[in-house]
Amino acid sequence: MDGGSKPDRDRGNPPEWGYSTRLPNALSAPHGWEQPVRGIPVPRRKPQTRPDEAQPDQAQPGEAKEKPKEDGKQQDGGKPGGGSKPEGNADDEDGGKKDQKPPMPRGRKIIYGFIGILVLATLITAGVLYWLHSRHFETTDDAFIDGNISQVSARIAGRVTRIAFQDNQEVKAGQVLVELDPRDYQVKLDQAISQRAQAQAQAGQARAQLGLQQANLDQAQANVRVTEADLGQAQADLARYRAIDPKAITRQQLDNQAASTKSAAAKLDANRQAVSGARAQIEAQRAAVAAQDAAVVQADVAVQNAQLQLSYSTIIAPADGQVTRRTVELGNYVNPGQALLAVVQDNLWVTANLKETQLASMKEGQYVRVRVDACPDVDLDARVNSFQGGSGQVFSSLPAENATGNFVKVVQRVPVRIYFDDPAKARERCRMAPGMSVAPRVTVR
Repeated sequence: MDGGSKPDRDRGNPPEWGYSTRLPNALSAPHGWEQPVRGIPVPRRKPQTRPDEAQPDQAQPGEAKEKPKEDGKQQDGGKPGGGSKPEGNADDEDGGKKDQKPPMPRGRKIIYGFIGILVLATLITAGVLYWLHSRHFETTDDAFIDGNISQVSARIAGRVTRIAFQDNQEVKAGQVLVELDPRDYQVKLDQAISQRAQAQAQAGQARAQLGLQQANLDQAQANVRVTEADLGQAQADLARYRAIDPKAITRQQLDNQAASTKSAAAKLDANRQAVSGARAQIEAQRAAVAAQDAAVVQADVAVQNAQLQLSYSTIIAPADGQVTRRTVELGNYVNPGQALLAVVQDNLWVTANLKETQLASMKEGQYVRVRVDACPDVDLDARVNSFQGGSGQVFSSLPAENATGNFVKVVQRVPVRIYFDDPAKARERCRMAPGMSVAPRVTVR
């Protein structure tokens, strides 16, 4: 063996790369063309076996057929000089040559580059156009439907005798919702009415007494005038008696006339005092009449209060809306102030909590496109109505105290109220209720 070639007895193994030193005898030697030549790969061939050697694929009678072993593996523990590694390298080199792709033509590269530039320019143009378009609008996800919710509660205590509505029913203002047992309050109303009649009778009696006192005053004044006339007559007679000769009348006559004059003067004073007393009685009676009139007014108020309490036994809807949150049942005994149901009024609006940085160009009256999450394909027309006079944190339960600790600037949100242009039409196009999420878009430019 010379030149690194394998012995002839190893022909059963796959041929390997090598250098042949028997080139001169290659043509004459048996199978000389199979000898390896420098730089020429030897093709793989199926290993040949001697006739006296058993074929690996054939099993002897009575023996189980063994699984064929992989090509290039030897049973001698992988001794050096085996043919598996060189053959594997040759296959890898051949496979690499076969998998190698031809280079891309230059024209195709130019086309692909032009397409990439065109796509990039399109994306940049679309981004710029989107920015130019979006700067005309301000939007937020922190927005919801808002409205007035009237809590309906009992004003008086009583037992529920009738419920005149169904859950989630549309009601009108003044419509009867619940009725309580009215009998106790009807009795109180009857008592108040009787007390008012009594007060009115007493007021009439006081007025009659006032008329009587007025008559007494007139009589006293008439007596004063009579006594004044009597006094004048007595004084005239006394003056005549004193003017005549004292010898013409007796002393007794003069004394009697003087006594009559004094008596008339005393009667005049008495009648005048009677007039003053009658006048005082009239004033007192007038005060009594006023007191009785006040009693009548008080009785009227008591009647009105009883009527009002009786009216509270019938609970009505405070406004147009929808009945929700019912907590009352037939036969329940309710107390004053107990909540029975709620009425969501029809006048709904949008409360949008916008960032303070979004309010620079926002004004009242600007157009707003509103989309309710429940109706994503419906656009509702609205307008900016007003801005709250403070951010949300100012009216929170625990407002921030930035002066007491480390300050961290946080963008605040300000509630903005948005009214629909046509609330009735908006409710027809989309079912809305307080608390539902919306996405408003305000046109600021």
